[in-house]
Amino acid sequence: MYLVVDVGNTHTVTGIYDGDTLIADWRMTSDRKHTADELAMRYNALFAMQKIPHKELHGIIISSVVPALQAAWLGCCRRYFSAHLRQDVIVVEVDQIKDLIHVDLENPKEVGADRLVNSIAAWALNPVKQVVIDFGTAITFDCISDNCTYLGGTILPGIGISLDALSSRTARLPQIDISSPPENVIGRSTVEAMKSGILHGYGAMVDGMVHNIRMEMCEPEDDFAVTATGGMAPLVTPYSHCIERIEPMLTLNGLQEIYRRLAK
Repeated sequence: MYLVVDVGNTHTVTGIYDGDTLIADWRMTSDRKHTADELAMRYNALFAMQKIPHKELHGIIISSVVPALQAAWLGCCRRYFSAHLRQDVIVVEVDQIKDLIHVDLENPKEVGADRLVNSIAAWALNPVKQVVIDFGTAITFDCISDNCTYLGGTILPGIGISLDALSSRTARLPQIDISSPPENVIGRSTVEAMKSGILHGYGAMVDGMVHNIRMEMCEPEDDFAVTATGGMAPLVTPYSHCIERIEPMLTLNGLQEIYRRLAK
């Protein structure tokens, strides 16, 4: 068995794979103040709840966009979970995965590891030209060619950021819950207008961005896929016409694929 760790700005998602099968997964808040010891205490408890013995943990792979937490995770894994590892903890870096994905950017090292992991996972599911939309703290659109070349993408403020800005930067707009959908596009109250603006607005934005990306990437006859992932993906997808599939575990599956290819 092996542990995969995706450290994001808002959440850290982890999973345990037994071969190619995900047998446990957890989503926790990414607290930059957590130390290696605190992470070890938390995950020891989670392993115990799932009855996962440390002696069966033979590998660990980490993808991180938070340097402070990456250091804490490395300290945690090397100090507390390394007794039965078959090799050192793998940290995803662009140079390590160049045989899995070619990064066609002026500075390949500036792209977030999670974006490359998602791209590898999506291409493995469907090896065609495509865009992967990750609805996280930021919303990223990542563009991959049919030979698994990372072409770049776009970055927009995430839904949480937009909601926080609306309520904190205006005098009379409240915090709202968007888990219940608006009844109509035209809101008949402030709350309904805000819900519509966020959900219908982001759905329309996604459709417009994907249309423009496809026009730039493809010939009319080319196969093209659109995959969504991230915590907010299920909320926005009903308001978009172009998203073909949601893959909640896309990043973990990408880490699993990278581990399978890199593990000795």
